[in-house]
Amino acid sequence: MVHSSEQERRQNGSAETDTGHRTDEFAFSTEYETGPATEPVAKVFGVPAGTQLLQRTYRSRFVDEDVPLSTGVSYLVLDTVSKNPDLLDPRNEPWPGGTMHQLSTLGIEVDQVVEDITTRLPSPEEIDQLGLLPGTAVFAVRKTMRDINGQVVEFSDFVLPGDRHRLIYTTQLERWT
Repeated sequence: MVHSSEQERRQNGSAETDTGHRTDEFAFSTEYETGPATEPVAKVFGVPAGTQLLQRTYRSRFVDEDVPLSTGVSYLVLDTVSKNPDLLDPRNEPWPGGTMHQLSTLGIEVDQVVEDITTRLPSPEEIDQLGLLPGTAVFAVRKTMRDINGQVVEFSDFVLPGDRHRLIYTTQLERWT
């Protein structure tokens, strides 16, 4: 998908792949800010605390619904992504092909994506942000992307309402010889 045409990427981004819906069915909200890495986030990236990061806050919903599908925060090392000024402009979101394509514009090839998913009760703030009914659980998704050298190049935390998501995992096994 990273090397597909822009038209193909616009039709098949992360949201479309994850949900099976078209781009025009979603409304996206994005906020960008820069700031120093906290100790826990710096540790994930393997950089000193205080290293400047680009923090991207995302919210998405179906255009015909008022409640969000997800909310989350993504972090990138600012020195790395500032080499392509287009990556610093939230008006370019949703980016065709998502973060993997963004990183490819910098010559970074993502080799591994790890998604650590837990289920928990939402915080009071998440109940308000996501329009949750009392007792509704959420999926907390912590995603780490590593390049071909094993370096973490993106880290994100997303919250998905349990009443609006279905997680399906398929593992293709090698044939016995």
